[in-house]
Amino acid sequence: MKRLLFMLLCGCMGGSVSAQQRPNVIIIYADDVGYGDLSCYGATKVKTPHIDALAKNGIRFTNGHTTSATCTPSRFAMLTGRYPWRKTGTGVLPGNAAMIIPPGSPTLASMMQQAGYQTALVGKWHLGLGDGSPINWNTDIRPGPNDVGFNYAFFFPATADRVPTVFVENQRIIGADPNDPIEVNYREKVGNEPTGKENPELLKMPASHGHNNTIVNGIGRIGWMKGGTRARWTDEEIAYAFTDKAIEFMEANRQKPFFLCFNLSDIHVPRMPATAFKGKSGLGYRGDAILQMDWTVGRLMDKLRQLGLEKNTIVMFSSDNGPVLDDGYVDDAVTQQNGHLPAGPLRGGKYSAFEGGTRVPWIVSWPGMVKSGTSDALISQVDLYATFAKLTGQKLPADAAPDSHDMLPAMLGKKAQGRSWVILQGGSLSLVQGDWKYITPSKGVKLMKEVNIESGNDEAPQLYNLRSDIGEQQNVAAQHPEKVKAMAAELERLKEAKQTR
Repeated sequence: MKRLLFMLLCGCMGGSVSAQQRPNVIIIYADDVGYGDLSCYGATKVKTPHIDALAKNGIRFTNGHTTSATCTPSRFAMLTGRYPWRKTGTGVLPGNAAMIIPPGSPTLASMMQQAGYQTALVGKWHLGLGDGSPINWNTDIRPGPNDVGFNYAFFFPATADRVPTVFVENQRIIGADPNDPIEVNYREKVGNEPTGKENPELLKMPASHGHNNTIVNGIGRIGWMKGGTRARWTDEEIAYAFTDKAIEFMEANRQKPFFLCFNLSDIHVPRMPATAFKGKSGLGYRGDAILQMDWTVGRLMDKLRQLGLEKNTIVMFSSDNGPVLDDGYVDDAVTQQNGHLPAGPLRGGKYSAFEGGTRVPWIVSWPGMVKSGTSDALISQVDLYATFAKLTGQKLPADAAPDSHDMLPAMLGKKAQGRSWVILQGGSLSLVQGDWKYITPSKGVKLMKEVNIESGNDEAPQLYNLRSDIGEQQNVAAQHPEKVKAMAAELERLKEAKQTR
C-alpha cells in the first residue's frame, strides 16, 4: 500500500519515479548561518558557489523559518514535529544533558525508517544523551540518536565549544582508552588540566566572554573535562571527518533509499576552520568557515553525481537559527566584518525575537521534480515531518508531529502558498499571520551586549508588517490595536491547543 501511495503521489507531481526509485533525502543543516551569509541570498563580501549552484538548480525560499532562534529547540522541532516551547528542558543544553526526545518516540527519522529508508545522523547532535543518570562516557552511551530512528550516527554530543570534545559513533566514543577514562562536569572543575581562566597564555584563540574552562586544542571550552586524551578531536579536522562519514554512508547505501541528516558545525564557535581555508575570506575565521561549509556542500554534491544519484535525491540546505558575530571568542568576526551583513536586511540575529533569529536560508533541490526559482511561501522546519510523511505515502499517527503541516506542494515549488501562520520562538513568542508579525510583550534587556544583538524584548506589544517593513523598524501596534488584540488571542489559543495540525 505504501508503495502504491508513493507511485500515485509521484504521478500527481508530474514525475515518473517508481517505488523502487524512492528519492534519497539529504538535509544539510548548517549552524548559525544567517539569511545574508550566502551569495545566493545577497552576500557580496563572501562567495558560496556550491550552495549557489544548489539554489540555481532548485528552489530558494525567502520566508523559510526555524522554530527558534537557538539550536537545541530548532533541532528538537525538526525531528519531532512539535513546537519546543511545549516541552520543558528544550533550551540550549550542556554537553552532559539527558536526551530530551524519549527513546521510541515517533520522529522524522523513525518515520523514514518505516518507509524503508536507511537513516543516518552525521554531525552535531545537541539533543542530550542518556536517561538522566550521570553519563558514563567510557562505555556504551544510551539512549542516543540510534534510539530515535537513526540506523547510523556519527556525531559530537553538543556543540564544538562544549565538552566533551569527542566523536561518538553510534554508542561509543571513538578512540576511547579505558586507561584514560573520561569525566565531564558542568558545575565544578574536574582534573588538573589547564583552563582558559587560569592559563590564558596557552590559548591560540582567546575568549571574549565565557568559554574559559578546560582547554582543548588551544581553545577554552564551556565545562570541564578530564581524560580521553587520545579521543579528543582538533577543530580543524571536524569538517573533514563529518564529510567523510556522510560520504561513506551514501556509498554504502547507494542501492537503497537513504535519509541523511548532515548537521554541519562550521559557523558555530569556536570558528577554527581547516588550515586550507584560514585567511581565505578576508572576513576572519567566520568568513573562512563559510568557505569551508560551501566546500563541504560541493564535495557532497560531487559524490552524488559520481554515484549517479543526483537526479534521485532531494537535497535541502538550511540553518538552525540566525547569525551571531561575537559569540564568545576573539576570532576577528567583528573586526574583519568589512561590510558583510550576516542577517542581510533583517533585524536581530541568533537569540532574537526579530526575523534575524529565525528567518534563515532554505534551499531545496530535486532535479526534474523541483522547478528552479524563488518562493516567498511561509514555511517552517517543524513541517518537515508531515511533509516527508506525505512524500513517502504515510499517514501520521495521532500522537506524532502535533504541530507539523504538510508543505510538500510548496517545498517542490508546485504551489506558491505555504503556511498562513507560524509561531516563532526567540525568547518571547511571536505569531506571523500573512504579512503581519506580532511579538508578545516581555521584560528583559533590549540589547544583548555580549553578542551585540537586539533581543526583541519590549514591555509593549509589537506589530510589524513584514511585506512593507522586512527590517521591523516601524512598530505599528498603536495604529492597529484590533489587529494586536486578535493576534494575541490567536497565539494564546494555539499555545493552549494540544496540537495545531
